[in-house]
Amino acid sequence: METVGICSSRMIFSSSPATACSPLLIKSMATQKPATKVAATRKGSTVFPVGEPGPRQLGNNGSPPIKLLTNVEKLRLLTKAEKAGLLTAAENFGLSLSTVEKLGLLSKAEELGVLSATTDPGTPGTLLSISLALLALGPICVYVVPEEYPWEVALQIIVAFVCVVGGSAAFAASSFVSNLQKSN
Repeated sequence: METVGICSSRMIFSSSPATACSPLLIKSMATQKPATKVAATRKGSTVFPVGEPGPRQLGNNGSPPIKLLTNVEKLRLLTKAEKAGLLTAAENFGLSLSTVEKLGLLSKAEELGVLSATTDPGTPGTLLSISLALLALGPICVYVVPEEYPWEVALQIIVAFVCVVGGSAAFAASSFVSNLQKSN
């Protein structure tokens, strides 16, 4: 590493990191990264130098990862769906596992983050917040929008209907995802 030292009125070039009479020391632009100091550790332990990233922290506060398929099996969701006739109805409608695979619905859901959202511990709370906001928005819209014209009444009906259906669906989804995430 080349340094430039200023001593009185003359410039001194030296290859040492410090010059003897230099009150101001300027390092060159192409300096090497200084070596990091590592404290002594016990044998067999992992060392992470200062300034270097350490091990990754778990995203869900140290709790074990959610085993979604195991929980689906524990809740017997496919058995209950078959008993309710949902799988037969879906197959009659033309929706089977082979058509889901052909259409790429699972890969599209993975791209949109739907599958990873089911394992995120914050998802049930977020869905519950959305449901409460939607369930409050419907009555607020009916109260705030005047009823002078027929289109305003239609707007009240449409917004109230969408908010009730969306809020109820978000509440049900919050409960469902919460049950899926339980590891008991």
